[in-house]
Amino acid sequence: MTGTTPAPFTTDDYQARMERAARAAADAGLAGLLVAPGPDLVWLTGYTPTAVTERLTLLVLTPGQDPVLVVPTLEAPDAARAPAAPALTLRDWTDGKDPYAATAALLDPRGRFGISDNAWAMHLLGLQTSLPGASYASLTDALPMLRAVKDAAELDLLAAAGAAADAAFEEIRNVPFAGRRESDVAADLAELLRRFGHSQVDFTIVASGPNGANPHHEIGERVIERGDMVVLDFGGLKDGYGSDTSRTVHVGEPTDEERRVHDLVREAQEAGFRAVRPGAACQDVDRAARAVIADAGYGEYFIHRTGHGIGVTTHEPPYMIEGEEQPLVPGMCFSVEPGVYLPGRFGVRIEDIVTVTEDGGRRLNNTTREMVIVE
Repeated sequence: MTGTTPAPFTTDDYQARMERAARAAADAGLAGLLVAPGPDLVWLTGYTPTAVTERLTLLVLTPGQDPVLVVPTLEAPDAARAPAAPALTLRDWTDGKDPYAATAALLDPRGRFGISDNAWAMHLLGLQTSLPGASYASLTDALPMLRAVKDAAELDLLAAAGAAADAAFEEIRNVPFAGRRESDVAADLAELLRRFGHSQVDFTIVASGPNGANPHHEIGERVIERGDMVVLDFGGLKDGYGSDTSRTVHVGEPTDEERRVHDLVREAQEAGFRAVRPGAACQDVDRAARAVIADAGYGEYFIHRTGHGIGVTTHEPPYMIEGEEQPLVPGMCFSVEPGVYLPGRFGVRIEDIVTVTEDGGRRLNNTTREMVIVE
């Protein structure tokens, strides 16, 4: 799979995102947003510092004001080459100076600010010391949907990442499983993801036999045996956007019960997908998938939410879980991944990334959801 290299996001793209974020902050009653290095900063500016250290780097977005990126002087040349640099002001500070005082001068001393979740505690405490009258809210709590609705270019990147993960599955189903360690197959998966364009592999879960009953099983040295059900869950970043898919295969012929549970999970995944439509609540997707499993008597063995958002990270809002009433909006992307986990025996999970369309949903993973037999 070669494909074409996607066009990079432009300064205008990043400027529009920063303006949108500032408006969202104002609508939420915030005086502004403070964005530390991490996925939010990448999404808003395209800038990733070469090293995240104790030196403060912070994007300041305040409604009605030009964006300002506070950076250490020694990193200013790199920041000046960021895609969003022409649309913002760089404010650098030198070692020995107080970066918190410099940042505080840009802020309402009594304002309430959203701050990115991965900001270091020392930086937040430094700001609190410089601005004792200000207050702060986690960006995920204050603006959980900031990155949730993707534009057309982002959807194309997510679809390409999904297609690459699908290509990896089509290859892995043909490798030997029986007699090899879980870690061997996981290494194959990681190599395949990279071969098909992933620059970053976030996880390659290979959970065989009883290990499949642990949804987040760590890669182990268990030797896969004939008769094992094997949960495969893998993904990472391709061109800056995430993939995440799960399929459950069987080594040799399954038992009637194993096939029945697999079919049940497949039906639940289909029900969750059919519940995707604009205006439905996130919890409706969870309810639809969970009802199928509960009605079959396996409800206690479905032990996690039905899905999570995906974008520049592989896990982000929105979440498909009971109690989440956020309505679905065209452009949202998230997983639909019900599972059944029978302790000490086996597990089954089937997962696709789905995007909300104008009249329903579209899968970004398209490999078979039927039982796949491997050797």
